[in-house]
Amino acid sequence: MQTLKYTPEGICPNQIVISLEDGIVTAVQFSKGCEGNLQAVSRLVEGMPVQRVIELLKGIDCRAKGTSCPDQLARALEQMAETNA
Repeated sequence: MQTLKYTPEGICPNQIVISLEDGIVTAVQFSKGCEGNLQAVSRLVEGMPVQRVIELLKGIDCRAKGTSCPDQLARALEQMAETNA
């Protein structure tokens, strides 16, 4: 199992903790932010392949910030994928 503690930029949460096993997202936890929405995002992506999560979430924008919580999750997953390449 691989775990990453990611410090996002431009969003309310100050940390995203992601666990992967064999290219599958097994857990996601956001620290701070919109609790209900972030729990939903976390539950929806658990069990999904990393590349599929990236495809679905990368580029989502929140309030014209150029990023969002889902986008930052996708960026963190990209970082994990690059590290494993």
